[in-house]
Amino acid sequence: MGFNIQLVHHTNADLLALIAKLDQDLMERYPIDEIHFVDFTDPSVEQITFAVVYDGETPVGCGALRPIDADSTELKRFFVDKSYRKRGIATQLLAFLEQQAIGLGYSIIRLETGAPQPEAIALYTKNGYYPIEPFGEYVHTASSLCFEKKF
Repeated sequence: MGFNIQLVHHTNADLLALIAKLDQDLMERYPIDEIHFVDFTDPSVEQITFAVVYDGETPVGCGALRPIDADSTELKRFFVDKSYRKRGIATQLLAFLEQQAIGLGYSIIRLETGAPQPEAIALYTKNGYYPIEPFGEYVHTASSLCFEKKF
C-alpha cells in the first residue's frame, strides 16, 4: 500500500481540510448540538496528538488522541475521505494511533461515535473495542455510543 501516516501539528493545513470534511459528514448525520468538535483556539489543543494519512501527496485521512487522564486517551477526529474508504486505511490509521498511545504511556483508548455511523462501529468492534457507558462530555448526548480498548 502506498499510504503514509505522519504526525502533524494542529495547524497543519491538510489536517484542517480533512477535519472540515469530517465536520460536514457529521453535520449530515447528526443534529449540530450532538457533534463534539475540537476547539482549536483552546490552548489544550497543544496536548492532542494529530496524524494525517497521505496517498502520495494527497491527504486522505486523519485521527487524533486527546489525553483524558494518566492512563486513558480519547480517539478523536477519526476520518477517511469517502473516495478512499474500503482500502484498509482506517484500520492502518487506528493501529498507528494505538501504537502512539502505547508509546505515550496510555493503557486505555476510549472513543465516542453514534448509531448513524455504522461503519465506524464495525471498525472499532472488529479491532477489539467494546461498549462502555458514556463518559465526559458525552454523558448527556442522547446519540453517543462510547467504546474502549485496554492494552
